[in-house]
Amino acid sequence: MTFASGDRVRWECTGDDGLPMVHYGFVGGQARPGGPVVVMLDGDLNGTVIAAAELHLVTLDNLELVLHGADLVDDPALRRGLLALWEAEVDNAGLAVERIGPVDGCTCRGLVWPLAQLYSCGTRYVVHAFQTADEPDFVHVRANRHDG
Repeated sequence: MTFASGDRVRWECTGDDGLPMVHYGFVGGQARPGGPVVVMLDGDLNGTVIAAAELHLVTLDNLELVLHGADLVDDPALRRGLLALWEAEVDNAGLAVERIGPVDGCTCRGLVWPLAQLYSCGTRYVVHAFQTADEPDFVHVRANRHDG
């Protein structure tokens, strides 16, 4: 993948303790398409060279929070807290959202729970919490474009 200077990116890696870590930053440059990328990670003034294959462009369409614990959606009080956790991840990612509010015209379907609606750059999104059949112990929270 080719990155341009100024692109907002996400880098997932493993910390010294063996736990997964997520870093956000801005692309400083890439010498050749598919080659290593210099990234200015948030909170670090030095550029870090990272393989292009390890980076992901950050957009509202691909930002997803994954949490362990099915009880996060089973308990309505905990489910309401998922929106605040997702908003914190959006803030960490450096994305702008506006007019977050209750969901209009969207209902629960199986293992999917609508949490809120919002707008970004004039596009309506609905934030959902959901589980997948192959990973029932994990809860995913993400925003999807909603044209309806």
